[in-house]
Amino acid sequence: MKALLRLGMLGWCLCFGLNRGGAATNVYLTEVPDYQWWAGCFGTASGNLMGFWDRHGFPDFYTGPTAGGVAPLNNAGNNAGIISMWASQAGVDGRPQDQFGHYDDYYAKYENTGPDPYVLAGRPEHAPDCIGDFIGLSQLKWTGMAHECDGNIDGFSFVYWDSTGVRRVNYVPGTDAGTPARDIQSGLRAWTQYRGYDAVVFTQLADFNPHTPPGRGFTFNDLKAEIDAGYPVLLFLQSNNEFSRSFPGMPRANPEMHGMLAYGYYLADNGLNYVRYRTSWASGDNNLKSWDGNYWEAGMPVRGLVGFHPLPKITSYNLINGQLTLQWDGPAARLYNASTGITTSPQAYIVERATILAAKDFVEVSPVLTDRFFTITNPIPVTSYYRIKLVQP
Repeated sequence: MKALLRLGMLGWCLCFGLNRGGAATNVYLTEVPDYQWWAGCFGTASGNLMGFWDRHGFPDFYTGPTAGGVAPLNNAGNNAGIISMWASQAGVDGRPQDQFGHYDDYYAKYENTGPDPYVLAGRPEHAPDCIGDFIGLSQLKWTGMAHECDGNIDGFSFVYWDSTGVRRVNYVPGTDAGTPARDIQSGLRAWTQYRGYDAVVFTQLADFNPHTPPGRGFTFNDLKAEIDAGYPVLLFLQSNNEFSRSFPGMPRANPEMHGMLAYGYYLADNGLNYVRYRTSWASGDNNLKSWDGNYWEAGMPVRGLVGFHPLPKITSYNLINGQLTLQWDGPAARLYNASTGITTSPQAYIVERATILAAKDFVEVSPVLTDRFFTITNPIPVTSYYRIKLVQP
């Protein structure tokens, strides 16, 4: 989790965990958007996720005109334009009326199984420019996705899970279902790269999913660790034994599914573990569910989870009078413990330097930093490489 810069002198080239016998613990990330559903549940859930990161260290995730270019906490009233982050549309959020986007090219009506609108109109589809484009949302382009379904019908998207319960990291689907194959995991990383950053993205079946082998899968402790480290986690809901549905003219359409964002946990004093989450229906702050295989929302359990770790990126350097100042974008979440009233910064940084581009040559040149800038006095007068290492404070 590092950002790298080459410089040369003279051309500087609710979740609740087991807490028996003690008081309850209520921990959650702050300033998490709560957007009302638009054009697909996983588009909306991903909008909540990326809106969170736009507010916490990655200002180029959203740069449109809504709310002064900072992702708002809701999409009501004057904030409605933020929907363009996951479903771009002609005439919305500063987009020209004659420039088709995601909504124009792919979405006709919820669960529509017919050809995509751009196909019916006989026009080329637009170049990907929003989250929904990259995750394959509502795009009816592929067949035999993981031998489960053909899709995606309007409002739906897909994940290629590892059926062994092992965590998949930065997975990209093959060409079996068509080229280019897109799913939620690969699409979130591709969209992040489109926005000028990078990320580590993983997917994993939940440990309580009946199809997860015993001793495998994403656990409550994994969820707790993600939140404690400052990372919201996407929840993928799907009925345990429904992998496709039959519609007229489409015998293997997407199954019922739903997407939500987990951003906290609650450790109850009776030993129950709860997850705090956004429903993707703008339902407010107090949505909690025990960590188990029962129904969460929309009459469905959680099938698996999608983790997203955006990586730091050096954005500028300035060498003046023998002082080198580095600045970077990177995770800057805020974690609130309601039980103690204390807010902490779970992510911090160390600046490292090397004179040759080899991992073993890098040495620390800064203390642990919670700010995202650092000034180095009298940098060595040779070609140097600097990188930003993300650490826990």
